[in-house]
Amino acid sequence: MADYDLTLSRDAIPALLDQPAALGKLVEVILNQVLEAQMRDHLGAERYERCQEREGYRNGYRDRQLSTRVGSLVLRVPQTRDGSFSTDIFERYRRSEQAFVVGLMEMVVNGVSTRKVTRITEGLCGTSFSKSTVSRLTKALDEPVAGFLNRRLDAAYPFIIVDALFTKVRTDKSVVSKALLIASGIRADGYREILGLSIGDSESFATWNEFFRGLKARGLHGVDVAVSDNHSGLREAIAKQFVGATWQRCQFHVMKNLLDHAPKKERENVTAAARLIFLATDRKEAERRYAEFMARFAETAPKSCVCLEGAFEDMLAILPLPEKYRRRLRTSNMQERLNEEIRRREKVIRIFPNDAAAIRMVGALLSEQNDEWLGRAYFDMTEYFEWKATTVAKPAAVKRDRRAA
Repeated sequence: MADYDLTLSRDAIPALLDQPAALGKLVEVILNQVLEAQMRDHLGAERYERCQEREGYRNGYRDRQLSTRVGSLVLRVPQTRDGSFSTDIFERYRRSEQAFVVGLMEMVVNGVSTRKVTRITEGLCGTSFSKSTVSRLTKALDEPVAGFLNRRLDAAYPFIIVDALFTKVRTDKSVVSKALLIASGIRADGYREILGLSIGDSESFATWNEFFRGLKARGLHGVDVAVSDNHSGLREAIAKQFVGATWQRCQFHVMKNLLDHAPKKERENVTAAARLIFLATDRKEAERRYAEFMARFAETAPKSCVCLEGAFEDMLAILPLPEKYRRRLRTSNMQERLNEEIRRREKVIRIFPNDAAAIRMVGALLSEQNDEWLGRAYFDMTEYFEWKATTVAKPAAVKRDRRAA
């Protein structure tokens, strides 16, 4: 991309800062300068400049509105006589921003928004919009989101991380809580991908099982390790759909459970002692630290001891793997960060008008996150496959042998 020299006159600054939508007006000024620079590059000449390098002539402007999170911007798009000029500014307008705005618009059209949401939407989209406008925008967004969520998964994914979060959706004039099921994977080449998204009435075995079946139908294979929390339906679905894979119980959730069962005065000590177990470098050291934990808190935090006893084997399932892979696979924090970004958008909408609106906004956000993830590798998988080739007992087999003993 060419570099552009952008200017703002000294006289314009006070006027911009005096306006309520100062940031939006500032962005508008800058983008209009970018459009002028792009036209200059396209024609090979400045306005009114006569030179041999000129490749066309201007033909005025047309105003075009761009809705952004800093307000509705009016951009003056230059035109050429032959219609050959085009700009990528509008194509770069993020899909999730569009989905976010459309979600707000749907709420207003369906009469379920708060006054705050109405004000936000009118600020982003203009003073008025109709059902036909919403319909046109949703149709334009649904196709790319569906394409992303239904794409083929042809690579092998040795590691998958799954989690769910609950959101409010309006159904038949009532508001219900629904589960958004999300799965991410780390491919054999070390790159991360968001594998899929589904919405269900609950986080049950049936919904997770159907979700995983859909992922496998799209090509998901080669799963060695699955990381999740201890939800019984999720755990059962993983065992059924990914036979032979190791299930790693998220250590973050284990820690949370330990603290929930610990007296307030012991929580800091429980945290420190549990973390030592999580970070043990081998099985022998983990068992030694586990024994110390149980002895230390048997009297002062007995419920935490019971909780740890039930979680010990599963929370250390990835311990046989090479050390460089354990830190990122011992929790579902990668997925939790995705959830936080979804929550940030959801707090504004509060209640989705329907299932399709939830899938649209979250799917668009996940699609963009997926593009960012594909920009750089998450793991160098060389050591993992060398370890896997030379290890007689795979992690799943080791785990089964322990339990049989």
